[in-house]
Amino acid sequence: MGKSRKKVLFVATVDSHIELFHLPYLKMFKDKGYEVHVATNTDKKIEYCDKKHKISIERNPFNLRNLKAIRELKKIVKTEKFDIVHCHTPMGGVVARLAAKKARKTGARVIYTAHGFHFYTGAPKKNWLLFYPVEKYLAKYTDTLITINHEDFERAKKKFGKRCKDIQYVPGVGVDEKKFSKKLSATEKGELRKSLGLKDDDFVMICVGRLDTNKNQGFLIDITRELLKEDNKYHLLLVGPDENSGRFQEQAEDIKDHVHFLGKRSDIVELLNISDVALSASKREGLPVNLIEATIAGVPIVATGCRGNRDIINTYSRTDFFDVVREKKFNNQKNDITLFLRKSVLESMEKIYKRSNQ
Repeated sequence: MGKSRKKVLFVATVDSHIELFHLPYLKMFKDKGYEVHVATNTDKKIEYCDKKHKISIERNPFNLRNLKAIRELKKIVKTEKFDIVHCHTPMGGVVARLAAKKARKTGARVIYTAHGFHFYTGAPKKNWLLFYPVEKYLAKYTDTLITINHEDFERAKKKFGKRCKDIQYVPGVGVDEKKFSKKLSATEKGELRKSLGLKDDDFVMICVGRLDTNKNQGFLIDITRELLKEDNKYHLLLVGPDENSGRFQEQAEDIKDHVHFLGKRSDIVELLNISDVALSASKREGLPVNLIEATIAGVPIVATGCRGNRDIINTYSRTDFFDVVREKKFNNQKNDITLFLRKSVLESMEKIYKRSNQ
């Protein structure tokens, strides 16, 4: 007997990636009658997921548990007979494509979304030596390769086009316009500022993203220190979990009253509402959701000219960064923001899914 219900599998290293970026896609498949499966490194339940699979996948590419994860996922794929396998995150992409090699021969379609290749213009040589050969090899086991910025798209077409016949550009995962269009009243803004120890006339800068060396919040702390030499009204909000072992807190010790480490927050839109400018000093990005959210919220942006940032707005060199913030010469968005909204991206992905499963 044939299968009566189609099945889709989403694979990522950690639950948070699925929960932050892909729930609308799980819902889309549910609404279309698919049986929705998710595989990550935990057995935590996820919304719109019919069946959750725990595999031994690890972020570190050198962790031998990833070999076990490939075996585990291969067994799951063989048993469940998925119509579509959509993998995300670097190791999710490696494990899933290797596990689904044989399944492709019996009709499974394997889709990989590269949320920013680790090899990019200006990347360390070790990134090219480690990640580029892996992606080139795995391209032949990929039915559709999705890139989320123009630099990756052009490189993928040039380097992998002979191995993967379907390479697509989709601008990110889609941002909820309605949510980030919310506006606070003057009273609400004042109350939120007060709760954070901020005054109404303070100049508030915000950076949303996990604290790590790539996001480069240390650069923003140094910028804040220089700005405070001229005016003590500057405050920097750093929003996101600390993945840098407290080093940024140590760096900001001398200006700790002006650098606010807020950790992971659920009120990003409200924090954007009380901010005068959003900052990004990232060394690399796939396609930065935080800048799209700030644009929708109507907050000016000052960002470095790394891959990903350039797809959204006009950017600045690190040399010009300080002067732009001090002089408040903020740029406008570069591209039509509707390209990055959830409705638009969902429509693009729906076409890819439909084509991939014909």
